[in-house]
Amino acid sequence: MRKIKIILGIITALSIVFFATGLFVKETNYTTEVVVNKSLNKVFQEFNNQENAKKWIPEIEKIETINKNIGITGSEYKIILENKGEKITMTEKVMAYVPNEKVTLFYDAENMLKTNDYLFSEENGKTKIILNATCRSHSYIMSCLFPYFKGTFKTQDTQYLTNFKEFVEQQ
Repeated sequence: MRKIKIILGIITALSIVFFATGLFVKETNYTTEVVVNKSLNKVFQEFNNQENAKKWIPEIEKIETINKNIGITGSEYKIILENKGEKITMTEKVMAYVPNEKVTLFYDAENMLKTNDYLFSEENGKTKIILNATCRSHSYIMSCLFPYFKGTFKTQDTQYLTNFKEFVEQQ
């Protein structure tokens, strides 16, 4: 009986810690960066070409334009991803677009609301891309989970930026 009480106590404590996470951590933030051995103009142009996204984000199956604005800011896209046989539909909205400086993208993938703020700078003919990412959710349970997956999110975004770097440098 004592072992059962200990096990239940541990489970209760872990549950309290898990659910308290959502009370204290409202969003998950991280930063990653990559340096591309190409000029800023080339990197920024290739990064913002929707057709190229499939070449550095392998899960993208299809990108459809919902609304394309002349100034780019406010443009919206429907993106269909395939991940391990599961199709995920999300929307992408361009929140900010400053040529050769910044692109801010907002993604709504059902329970995951993610903002990717990409900053571009050039030094000695090389372009540095810095990604400041923020993940949050309308779902309380998902809000509790995100902090524990911060490393996974960061690893995935770092891989995408590395894929982009390799794609652009091969051109």
